[in-house]
Amino acid sequence: MIETPPSSMNEAFRPPGLKSVFTGEHAWCGEKMMLSRDLEGALPLAGFFSSSVFTEALDRYADTHGGSDRRAVASMWSLYYFAALTIPFIVARRADHVLPVDLASMTIALAEDGLPRAFGLETEGDWNDDDAGDGPDGYVVPLVHRHLAAVIAAMKTAAGLAPKLAWNNAAVYIDYAFNATAPTGGADAWASRPLFEQPVLADGTANPFRGCLRHEPAGETTVCRRKVCCLRYLLPGIPSCGALCALPSQRGELAQQGH
Repeated sequence: MIETPPSSMNEAFRPPGLKSVFTGEHAWCGEKMMLSRDLEGALPLAGFFSSSVFTEALDRYADTHGGSDRRAVASMWSLYYFAALTIPFIVARRADHVLPVDLASMTIALAEDGLPRAFGLETEGDWNDDDAGDGPDGYVVPLVHRHLAAVIAAMKTAAGLAPKLAWNNAAVYIDYAFNATAPTGGADAWASRPLFEQPVLADGTANPFRGCLRHEPAGETTVCRRKVCCLRYLLPGIPSCGALCALPSQRGELAQQGH
């Protein structure tokens, strides 16, 4: 008969709590991704984008920060959404922790101005160190198929946000998270390059991020640029993303100061 290990041993092999996954410069991710039971004001994400709550959130954001162009308002709102979703997911995955980001089981809480404040998860996720050979295209497969594809389609229906723009908005944060957590000393300084060059993801499905970002020479430096502009220049008081912008007219110093 095999004896049951003492509880202390069981605890040692349990997945770490979310707060312990997010440490150092990314400790803030623990305020963006938590258990639903700990998230005040949590709303089920299932059906969120097809309800009046989403459109009311866009209205509150527009009223608070200004801006009448609905595409630009929805695009800026999505930037906050994708940042709070993708950065914690990639950071946790780099720590061999897979977060459960299935849309149907998650919740969301909104700030007073209508922007996404935090996401709630059903569980803390699972420990998984089986990532040998996994590149950025492998890391994002769960995000794409269990969350992003459905959300981006819903944003188009509810707010008229073009999918190619939405995928590009998500891409910039995935790019940041993967590069920020990449091992140092690699042959290529752009750790997430394969994600934006490969036609398919690791599971063989079409890669929606292909071409979203590219590195281009700019004088003596190399800059990373989007393929599709996020339209932030249409909103008052919102600074341009500078050299990253897809529009040459929005890369100068005056553009970076906003309107």
